This record gives sequence, structure tokens and C-alpha cells, in this order.
Amino acid sequence: MITRRVLLASSLALAATTMLPFMAAPAMAEDTVKIGLVLPMTGPFASTGRQVEAGVKAYMALNGDMAGKQKIEIVLRDDGGVADQTRRIAQELVVNDGVKMLAGFGLTPLALSVAPVLSQAKVPAIITSATTSVITQKSDYFVRVSMAGPQSAVPVAKWAVENGLKKVVTLVTDYGPGHDIEKGFTDEFKKDGGEIAEAVRVPLQNPDFAPFLQRVRDTKPDAVFVFVPSGVGSLFMKQFVERGLADAGIKLIATGDVTDDDLLKAIGPAAKGVITGHFYSADHDSPENKAFVDEVKKENDGMRPNFMAVGGYDAMHLAYAALEKTGGDTDGTKLIEAMKGMEWTSPRGPISIDPDTRDIVQDIYMREVKEKDGELYNVEFATYPKIHDPFVEGK
Repeated sequence: MITRRVLLASSLALAATTMLPFMAAPAMAEDTVKIGLVLPMTGPFASTGRQVEAGVKAYMALNGDMAGKQKIEIVLRDDGGVADQTRRIAQELVVNDGVKMLAGFGLTPLALSVAPVLSQAKVPAIITSATTSVITQKSDYFVRVSMAGPQSAVPVAKWAVENGLKKVVTLVTDYGPGHDIEKGFTDEFKKDGGEIAEAVRVPLQNPDFAPFLQRVRDTKPDAVFVFVPSGVGSLFMKQFVERGLADAGIKLIATGDVTDDDLLKAIGPAAKGVITGHFYSADHDSPENKAFVDEVKKENDGMRPNFMAVGGYDAMHLAYAALEKTGGDTDGTKLIEAMKGMEWTSPRGPISIDPDTRDIVQDIYMREVKEKDGELYNVEFATYPKIHDPFVEGK
């Protein structure tokens, strides 16, 4: 059992360790720079960890393990998707393993749990997956390469109005990202003249969508806008079909989590025709994405990368670029400053880090699930460029 005395001793040890560099000479270039990768590799969110790790490895395979003159070493730790574990592991990586950056964090509570560690140790943390808007405001050492949930919701709302959908029911999973996405869609849809007929929230744990979908059908909207975590997209689509919403003329529009590239094969024909907005598709047409997809498939038994994998890939690009910019100086404050305003071409397309909010700015693509060469893909057909998180204002 972890006692109060043990926690206090651990905190004091961390404080003492992280204060030392600032009492001595500034951090200088090192031969090897360790990056701590904290992911749920086991438990219900293990698919997130598997995809992010694949993206990290793909970047290093395609770009080498050197940033400038320094060798990059990844220290992977499994937090099992449990926030207390995440915080403990982050602390150990900083104090015991000497990592100069952290990356990963598969869920919002996991990312939030490490905010005090980052602020005290002055170590940057690159968020590859978690999406709640508020995260980057909890520590000046957070930077995000995944997305903020409302980024995809706002373009879907714009597209819905532009395409004659006037009355919509929202259906989201009842937790932080779902609330953000619900508000992002609702605010934009109403602003553009649409009507929200009903707002439905589904429990995160053990969801049964059937009764909620029946409520949607009874409301008779033009469409239902949906966000569910990617791991349950298959269950949602199955019940959507079983409840006959498509047959009733109710269009399904959603964020890209619902038709996750990693799960499309399992969802099957039920996904055909679904319209989603998201920042990445394995079908994105660019040389950067082709090289990325080929590398992930080659090293992971044919696994198709999803948006979690591209988050891992871009986290490594940002870490490498920051070290190049500082000339190998691993001082955490200098690294986070170097990351602000960075721009590059990702497998997802052009992206940048907002220098004021440390959040990603990226294109959001409208996609339709179609069959290509015997496989289902999210096929992009429209682009909403340079989308910021609408809930976080820059300076």
C-alpha cells in the first residue's frame, strides 16, 4: 500500500532532482537522449498503445535514430490505462531514467494526471492521443499532436448545414471528449441555422446503444451526429443497422473515431456511406502517407495505421525537430519553446503547433466510407483547412 509518507518522500525526491539542473550550469547536449513513452499497452485501451507505438517505430525506421548528433532512445512503459499508474510511471521516468521528454497518454485522465510532474520537473510532454480541450492549459509543458475533439466536430456541423441537414440529434459518449465534441458541433450547427432536436449521452462503461438509438429514431431527425471512442465503433454500427435508422432515412454523420481505420474491416458493409470528419485517413493521398502506411504494415503483420499511429509518428517528428532547433540542448523550457510554432508535412497533411496554445492546427477532411480494391476506406472528398481548437483562444 502506498502511504502518505511514501508519497511525500517521492515528491520531495522529485523536487530535489528537478531543481539540481537549474542550480548548476544549463543543460547541454548529450550523446543519448531518452524519451519516455507512456501508453496503455494492456487492458481495454491496448489498441491505442499498439497503434501509437507502431507510429513511433515507423518514424524512427524512416528517419533514423539520430536527431542531429544525438542518439534517440525510447523508454516504453505500460500504464494499463490507469491514471495513478501514469503519474507514477512519469515520475519514475523523469527521476530514475533521466528522460528529457515524455510522450503518449492515451486518455484524458492519464494526461491530466502528469500535469504536476511536468510543471515541477520542467519536462515537455507530447500528447499523442488524448483530446479534451482543457489538457494543454493544465501545464505549460504540454504540447499536442493528436487533436482537440471540437476540431473535427465544427467542420462536420458546417458540412451538415451546407448539405441541407436542418434537424439533428447529437449522440455522444458521456465523458470529457464527448462533452467537448457535442458542444463544438452544437454551437456551430445552431450558429449556421440548424436545429438540435435532442442531445443524447451514452455511458462510457458497457454501453448499450439500442435504447438511445430508438430515442433517435422516434425523434425523426434528418441526421444523427455521433461520437463514440474508436474501440466501440463496431458495436455502435451494428446496433445502428439493427435499429433500422438508415432504413428510416436518418443519415449518420460522425467524427472519425466511429469509422476508425483499424476497425473498418471488422465493422464491414454497415459502414458504407457513413460521412465523417477527421484529421487522418489511411487512404490520404500523399507520398508521406504512402511511406508511413507501408512501413506500419510491413512491421506489424499488415496492420493498417489509424489516427493514433499518426499521432505517435508526429510526436517523434516534433521531438527530433525541437532537439535540432536547440542544438541538442535538453533543457525542458528550451525544448518546449522550440516546439512552439513548428510547421511540417505529416502523413495526415500540413500541420503546425500554435505558439500561444501549444495545440495542433490541422486540416480536417470530410470522408465517406467506400470500398476500394476490395477493402473499406475513409475516402476524403472535402477539406476544411487550418482548424484550431475553437474552445482555446491564443494570445
